[in-house]
Parts: sequence; structure tokens; C-alpha cells
Amino acid sequence: MKGKFPIDKFQEIDTPFYYYDTQLLRQTLNAIKAEVSKHEGFVVHYAIKANANPKVLNIIAQSGLGADCVSGGEIKASLSAGFPADKIVYAGVGKADWEINLGLDKNIFCFNVESIAELEVIEELASIRNKKARVALRINPDVGAHTHSNITTGLAENKFGIAMRDMENVIDVMSTMPHVEFIGLHFHIGSQILDMGDFVSLCNRINDLQKQLIRKRIVVPNINVGGGLGIDYTHPNRVAIPDFKSYFDTYARHLNLSHGQTLHFELGRAVVAQCGSLITRTLYVKQGTAKQFAIVDAGMTDLIRPALYQAYHKIENITSDGPIATYDVVGPICESSDVFGKSVDLNETRRGDLIALRSSGAYGEIMASQYNCRKLPVGYITEDL
Repeated sequence: MKGKFPIDKFQEIDTPFYYYDTQLLRQTLNAIKAEVSKHEGFVVHYAIKANANPKVLNIIAQSGLGADCVSGGEIKASLSAGFPADKIVYAGVGKADWEINLGLDKNIFCFNVESIAELEVIEELASIRNKKARVALRINPDVGAHTHSNITTGLAENKFGIAMRDMENVIDVMSTMPHVEFIGLHFHIGSQILDMGDFVSLCNRINDLQKQLIRKRIVVPNINVGGGLGIDYTHPNRVAIPDFKSYFDTYARHLNLSHGQTLHFELGRAVVAQCGSLITRTLYVKQGTAKQFAIVDAGMTDLIRPALYQAYHKIENITSDGPIATYDVVGPICESSDVFGKSVDLNETRRGDLIALRSSGAYGEIMASQYNCRKLPVGYITEDL
């Protein structure tokens, strides 16, 4: 693996920083497009929240994917990166008026709406502009996912979406709104899902809901199943590209679409996670009572997932060929949770060695903070070095 990193260039850059392998990113995008092309009516939107590095976004936009946004800032970032407005979907449980107005002014494809209260505001703001807002209802399907509780979004107890029992009532209310056009249903059950059975459960639920609507002679032109496909954090080299074939085939086999319906996906992590690594430098090796610590200059401010989700990232010393030793890899932040990994086997590590935290292209740089008055990490792509 060490040969894949331009280590000589890395030595010249202040750490910590993010490095994005654009060759792998393009291979991943090509794999997505190849699988999607096998299925008529499949459309993929990239979930901007996973990584909004402008250079990464530009590559994804050039590939032809649409954009899935959850804030006005993400809509602006998408447009700046070259995503067409008519390929932008906008979700989020708490859209501010200025964000809705931005979507209306830019004529985005669709608002994924989560409550009657939100519908009423969209109707009011669209009427002021004499526009018609295209809307998909985000339905909470009460489908569990085999993932971390903090990234499960499809259960009845979660804050997201409209309850299934309220769906028909919301549609009836929407029919009285002249500035809102009902164009679809939206779902999302969670993130980092590797069990295709979870997506089968979602398909079954959507099939039931569509039958319910058909009985009322309602056929919506768009079904949006969100994203959620996970990656292999343990083997970033061996499984660098997720199993897109199984993912798309699962929906093709189990979701009953009506003639002419378009099926939308919102993939984030699966697109960018494996191409990104957080590169950090070893500050000290500290011998404890029963263990030794590799203290690095990156912290939870640069990559919060291990502290927030107890998430695993493969950790490699990319400048040492020494014998294997065991370390707790920790950062400099004044928090006990600022730990990237415990009992990690690394090549013998010394001050100045470069450490790579792999599979951090998603929810890494984008979630960085300036806690402890630290600088935000810079993101570099292959072409920068």
C-alpha cells in the first residue's frame, strides 16, 4: 500500500491533511455508472454531506451524478461545483426560509419534505414567487438497519420523515396547495449498511405503500430510496470499491416499479470513503504502565468518527518498515475520547513517522472542527501533488 501514497510529497506538507486518490474516485464513479446503466430509470445523486471538498465535488459533478443536499450551503456548493440545478434534491428536517427560497430561485429538481408544517411554509414562499415547488414526501418506513444507532434514520422513533399512517392525509392536504406539485416518495433508513436484507425490507415496505396509493389511483413518478450502502473499513485495499452490483440488483429484483417510474438513489459514503485518507505525523511515542502510545498531530477535530461513533479506521504507518509493535494511537485534544484506535499493530513507530487513517474520505474533512482553536485540515487531491 505504501507505494500508492506519494510519500516524498507528503513530507513537504504540513500535517494533518486529507489526501484523496482521484484515480480510485474515478474508478468508483465508473463502477456506479456501469451498474446503473443496466437498469432503466435508475438515477444516482451524490450525498454532498459525505464530502464537500470542492475539487472532489467537481470530479463527481463531471461524472454526471446529481446532488443530494441537506442545507442551503450544500446547494450552493453543488451549483459551484457544476451540478445542474435540475439534478439537485434537497432533504432535511429543518429547512430555513432562505434555504427554501434558494431552492425555489434555482429551480432545483425536488424538495424532500418531512412534515405538513414544512409543506405549508413551502407553499407560502412559492406563492410569493409565483412558482410551483416540486415535492417528494419523506416517509418514515419504520424499517431498522443493521448499523450504529446514531446513523439509523428509518425507525418510528427517529426524528426524520412522515409516519406511514399519515401519508394519505398529507397527500390530501398537499392537493389543496396550488404552489406545490407532488412528484414522489422519499425514504432513507440509515448509513453504513452492508446487509442487503435491510434494503429488501425497505423494498417490501415501499411496495405495500405503493399498493395503498394505487387503490386511491395515485401513481407517483419518482421513488427515492436514499442511500446507505456501506464500505469495507477493515480491508480498504482489497475491497476498495463497494458492491454496487448487489446493491442496485437488490432494488431491481425486489422493488415493484410502475411503468415510467424513476428510481433515485442518494449515495455518499460509498462514493468517496475509500479514496480518502487522513495523513498525520507522529509527535511522540509514550511508554505507559501497560501499553505504549503513538501520539499524533491529528485529533478528533480532524476526524471525529472514532470518538462520535466508536468507528473503526484501518491505521498504517506509511514511512516505517520496522517490526510490528502495538500502540494506542491518540491525538492531542484535551478529551479522553480523542483516540483513533487501541491496541493497533503498526510497523515500529518513531517521532516524525507518517500515519495514514484509511477510508476517511466520507464524514472526515467535512465534519472537522476548530475545537481547542485548532486549524482546519487541508484537503489535497492527487493532481495537487
